[in-house]
Amino acid sequence: MARDLARELYKAFRNQPRRTRSHSVDEERVKIDDPQKFSDVLGELIVKRDWRQGLAEGNIFTDWNKIVGDDLATHSTPIALVDGELTIQTKSTAWATQLEIMRDELIKTISNSAPGALVESLRILGPNAPSWKKGLRTIKNARGPRDTYG
Repeated sequence: MARDLARELYKAFRNQPRRTRSHSVDEERVKIDDPQKFSDVLGELIVKRDWRQGLAEGNIFTDWNKIVGDDLATHSTPIALVDGELTIQTKSTAWATQLEIMRDELIKTISNSAPGALVESLRILGPNAPSWKKGLRTIKNARGPRDTYG
């Protein structure tokens, strides 16, 4: 007959003497089965797992309207945050230029409104432009259809 390891582990765990839990000074619960506020449990989990920076960085994406204002938010979108560099996609080159001018002020605003998030630099992208290098009438190593414009 084959051994069932899961049952053996369960029985071994079940037969162990119960350990008493050390109570901290700030713990308000008397028994472990007493209910707690969800916000307290979640806050404790965030601190224990060190999720503060990740949550602060996530808030940049969810609260973009509040951070930069409605006008900027309608014309720009944060795309990625990698190694302290926030990539922002704009809807036009004019807005990309405007954000380039506001770069330092924008970094300060983001840092103040999302404390704990690590944003050291910005990468601002304009809209995606079509590529003229593909198609039936392209010439290898040529500039494309624009090379005849004068």
